[in-house]
Amino acid sequence: VMVWLRRTTHYLFIVVVAVNSTLLTINAGDYIFYTDWMWTSFVVFSVSQSTMLAVGAIYYMLFTGVPGTATYYATIMTIYTWVAKGAWFALGYPYDFVVVPVWIPSAMLMDLAYWATRRNKHAAILIGGTLVGLSFPLFNMVNLLLVRDPLEIAFKYPRPTLPAYMTPIEPQVGKFYNSPVALGSGAGAVLTVPIAALGAKLNTWTYRWMAA
Repeated sequence: VMVWLRRTTHYLFIVVVAVNSTLLTINAGDYIFYTDWMWTSFVVFSVSQSTMLAVGAIYYMLFTGVPGTATYYATIMTIYTWVAKGAWFALGYPYDFVVVPVWIPSAMLMDLAYWATRRNKHAAILIGGTLVGLSFPLFNMVNLLLVRDPLEIAFKYPRPTLPAYMTPIEPQVGKFYNSPVALGSGAGAVLTVPIAALGAKLNTWTYRWMAA
């Protein structure tokens, strides 16, 4: 059985990415795609999502060795979240109750870094990871600004599963900086690189397991 599993790891991995990694990413930070949490905790949202995107995208991209796979990974997550958005809308909640994070452009930048450096793994980690961390808050603040009134949505339509101690608050960005986009980009650029390195290392371990 173990020999069969190792030989079919590549195909099993596609299932893992489509299910487990997607669930892990979109649930980072207490169901992160809900407007109430996303808007009032933008910095935490940015850092958690950029790091979770990087670790899964670079893992899958290095596993296949094909530039463009990171974008495919982000597309899977986007489709999954649109399904969740449609489900909430069907239940009678407003269209903006769920905001689909913009993962795809940041993943495209990681693919670009990998392709432009002729599939250099370390460049994908350093350059690709930095680009993901820097760009994710920029793309997603534009995305959130398209919501009709994110603060009104956050207060008027809290999630039914939201515990009392997590009642939405006015946007908090920390005392040492007053721009959530700048703080999210700075923190994301620093933290996404080591997390991308972890994803690359996990890929190495997967190959070793297959060859054992």
